[in-house]
Amino acid sequence: MTLLEDPVWHERIHLDGWTAGSGGTSAVVEPATGRRLGVIGNATADDVSRAAARAAEAQQEWARTAPAERAAVLRRAGDLFAEHAEEIKDWIVREAGSTRAKATVETDFAAAECYEDAALPAHPLGDVLSSGEPRWSFARRVPAGVVSVIAPFNFPLILGIRSVAPALALGNAVLLKPDPRTAVCGGVTIVRIFEEAGLPEGLLHLLPGDASVGAAVVEAPEVSVVSFTGSTAAGRKVGEAAARNLKKVHLELGGNNALVVLPGADLPAAASAGAFGSYLHQGQICMATGRHLVHESQAEEYVALLAEKAAHLPVGDPAAGDVALGPIIDSRQLAHIDKVVTDSVAAGAKVAAGAKVAAGGKADAPYYPATVLTGLDDDSPAWREEIFGPVAPVRTYRDLDEAARIVDASPYGLSVGILGDVGTAMTLADRIRSGKVHINEQTVMDEPGAPFGGVGDSGNGSRFGGAQANIEAFTETQWVTVRPQIAPYPF
Repeated sequence: MTLLEDPVWHERIHLDGWTAGSGGTSAVVEPATGRRLGVIGNATADDVSRAAARAAEAQQEWARTAPAERAAVLRRAGDLFAEHAEEIKDWIVREAGSTRAKATVETDFAAAECYEDAALPAHPLGDVLSSGEPRWSFARRVPAGVVSVIAPFNFPLILGIRSVAPALALGNAVLLKPDPRTAVCGGVTIVRIFEEAGLPEGLLHLLPGDASVGAAVVEAPEVSVVSFTGSTAAGRKVGEAAARNLKKVHLELGGNNALVVLPGADLPAAASAGAFGSYLHQGQICMATGRHLVHESQAEEYVALLAEKAAHLPVGDPAAGDVALGPIIDSRQLAHIDKVVTDSVAAGAKVAAGAKVAAGGKADAPYYPATVLTGLDDDSPAWREEIFGPVAPVRTYRDLDEAARIVDASPYGLSVGILGDVGTAMTLADRIRSGKVHINEQTVMDEPGAPFGGVGDSGNGSRFGGAQANIEAFTETQWVTVRPQIAPYPF
């Protein structure tokens, strides 16, 4: 069986079944070639209103469904992700511009996420409380209701499924708004998997569209929880709208993540880790290593090793050959990367590898080479901003005090990697502010069972991953009391 056969979803959204959206259609485009891969339907705010009403209705029955039945749907979804992995990988490679290795990470994660979340329906969902009255007192977790999931383009499958799967497992219905640039691998794929897994109709709606659709899935009265992954600028707007409408909101936003190389670290291994952190998926990852901070005694050698790696990473169409870096998602993002690097060089930065800007050249659209920059300071755009491209800015530090200061100088706080002596790394880790700290690993890290999130401009805390975080994210606490007879009252 073909999971993603075009006629199933061609020019359609999923609103209680595959149907034409009210917002027309959009071409599904391969960023490496510009070739049209298909046509997806677009939703409107009116479609969102209908979907939210239907989701609220269907959710009540789903919440009453036996835990074993909900768990079985999640297990079947995991099996289907594994069964259809090759077809899904093809779409991630073509639609998202991913290498096949990165696409494999996504399909493996999706299956693992469903298996992990299949345990949620049977997980303990409450506490027995002490009471000063002659009664039983309980706190139990109940489904939040309707959850809106807004996911980005860069890891479209992972960043959708990590909220969709636990929300469904815990008895909620879901409105899924994928990035329009990856609506098939980040939207159609998830809906088709759960269709085949036996999820009842009305519980999962696919609503691609523009910013007005994003606003609608946040503001719909039936929606209780909003799970948003994307840029900090967009996240601020989502957070404001959610607060205004009294919604619980989970914001996983941008990052400018530091990799600290300690004195005496194994430099070839550190450079390998640094290259992976900065260049995986063309650096288009919120956890990408955006700042390399190297002790001054080893900086020259580290830069040479990192530049050597950058110079030999093949760039090209991942659907046509074995490459390390694929295309940038679109021309707007490519222009942003080019501008940050160009402005940094104009301010005094040096290009140690990659970008042609030093020679007055421009990026070869839709690609950008693995780049290494040195000669930076606090005000350099490439050091200060989230680049979201394959650029590795490198600076030096003198001691741990300075390293801690530089790491925490960024308003972001998503992920930090520390390479070298574990005792020294632990000392530094205790002094920095970050949602995640990885000792002797680079900054790009995620597992279905681990809590994920950041602080500061990177979001409002670790909100996904593992039973505890997922239950907190997608349920509400209800207080329940029981007395042997009706309580006496003085009225």
